[in-house]
Amino acid sequence: MLIAAALSCAGTASFAGGFSFSFEWGGIPSCTTGRPKTVPNPVFALKDVPAGTTWIYFKLVDKNVPGYDHGGGWVAYNGQARIEPGAFKYKSPCPPGGKHTYEWTATAKSKKSAMGKAIGSAKAAKEYP
Repeated sequence: MLIAAALSCAGTASFAGGFSFSFEWGGIPSCTTGRPKTVPNPVFALKDVPAGTTWIYFKLVDKNVPGYDHGGGWVAYNGQARIEPGAFKYKSPCPPGGKHTYEWTATAKSKKSAMGKAIGSAKAAKEYP
């Protein structure tokens, strides 16, 4: 089962093509205590989303502490170029000291299912604070 999961993840990146996105932290509350707050997603600006995409799953990872689960969420996709704040909630960046690098992964899918086939994937990272 682990091998199948690893192969599934390994194949996702090869579908990325021109799919990309950018984001800004926006109006999240300042946080450097190590105790994240639950906040609305940032604005995501999408580019070259793969044909056939009806859902995008966004997931945040702290590259300095990758084991911490900041969460993410599913967003219905119908051709929009931007995902506005409030589409889902996640645990904000909140490093306990100094800057951390946070990376969002966007996985394009044809249906809302963790087990469904990914048809594209893209990543975008920024430091915080």
